[in-house]
Amino acid sequence: MKDISTTSYRSSRNAAYPKKRPSPSGISKHHKTSPLGPPPVTRRTPYSAKASLLQQRQRQAQITALRRQGIFLEEEYREDIRFYMHEMERYTMSSSQSMDQQPEIRWHMRPCLVDFLVEIHFTFRLRPETLYLTLNIVDRYVSRRIVYIKHYQLVGCAALWIAAKFEDAKERVPTVQELAQICRDTYDESAFIQMEGHVLQTIQWTLGHPTAEAWLRLMCCEPSVEEEKVQHVARFLMEITLFHREFIKYPPSSIALGALTLALFLCGKPRRIFEETEECLEIVDCLDNRLAKHVNDLSETLVKKYSYAFYSKAATFVVQYYLQGGRFVRQSFITLPMTPTRPSVSGASTPMSATTSVSDLSDDFPLTPTSPSSFSPEPFSNSFLSEDDKENLPTTFEPVINKQRTEVPPDHFLPHDFVAFGRPALHHLNGSPRMTAVS
Repeated sequence: MKDISTTSYRSSRNAAYPKKRPSPSGISKHHKTSPLGPPPVTRRTPYSAKASLLQQRQRQAQITALRRQGIFLEEEYREDIRFYMHEMERYTMSSSQSMDQQPEIRWHMRPCLVDFLVEIHFTFRLRPETLYLTLNIVDRYVSRRIVYIKHYQLVGCAALWIAAKFEDAKERVPTVQELAQICRDTYDESAFIQMEGHVLQTIQWTLGHPTAEAWLRLMCCEPSVEEEKVQHVARFLMEITLFHREFIKYPPSSIALGALTLALFLCGKPRRIFEETEECLEIVDCLDNRLAKHVNDLSETLVKKYSYAFYSKAATFVVQYYLQGGRFVRQSFITLPMTPTRPSVSGASTPMSATTSVSDLSDDFPLTPTSPSSFSPEPFSNSFLSEDDKENLPTTFEPVINKQRTEVPPDHFLPHDFVAFGRPALHHLNGSPRMTAVS
């Protein structure tokens, strides 16, 4: 037997059995001849791969920034946190009916107090949540205690002091001396401390109120991050709701959703139609009507605050929009015709076999409804509709769908008949006869 070295053996083997060239498509002949067919091959161009990688990095950077701010909710705890926030906002709501029974305080005094608090809040650079918590504390206190005019400003300053201690950093919280100076020494420093304790006892030390700002932060990062201009316009609209009585009855979550809905519409961005509730649209209509009729009566302090470039000049944008006659337009819907039902013929009967009789059929056999009138009208009550909507309401229930999300169906999917026919600072009130006791 002849000895053959390893090198010579490999060279001779490669000469006899040359290597197979790879297939241009990256699929071997074994896969080509497989009865199941070739495996799916996903080809990505360098441009699409870079674009998707860039989007992933941007989204990860956004999530990291939101986590750093304490806004981003982890998916594991998201539903539990939202459920707790809804429970707390219902527990910490105020009562406008109880506020109506105040002997001295009237609703036309509220914009003066809110304007005063907005100016202090902006001067000390406090967090946005502090302002909403301040007004919530004021409303809950006024709902349970009789407040005289001379103490109204004191209650507002004490509530701002409490909210700043709860929400803001220690170095930003105003001192008692600063509060007394702001009120032009109308109240002693001991008065602020006494009122702080009395307010906390009245609201039972419950300060965990989910503000509209907190809800807006959550809504603007899920499912996608909204632009800064949209967020600033929504914040401007939310602060308008603090001035007026008609918005007190709504929970903060609905206030935030309504402001975001109107902000998206004003900025020309796609709305979250499937998240909009009837309560949300009521808030949008209230804001839209007030801005359309009283845009010149907005608080000068609030407009000046949101006219800075830091807030994307949101106040200037909204005021110009409504001065030009712009209005909010609801999403348009269309009604599709119902599937025609076959008219009942007296002589017609269900085909049965020759051996089947009527007694053989079970009494529990389901009956086929012959017309839409057989449905109960209770689930489709019209009590939530406006008068204009009631006039155009059809006599029978018909399903409605979103027009923009409806594709035109081909003719062969349609019934044959359908195819054929085809919204003055408080110190200005010192000269007012009704508010002289405040200062």
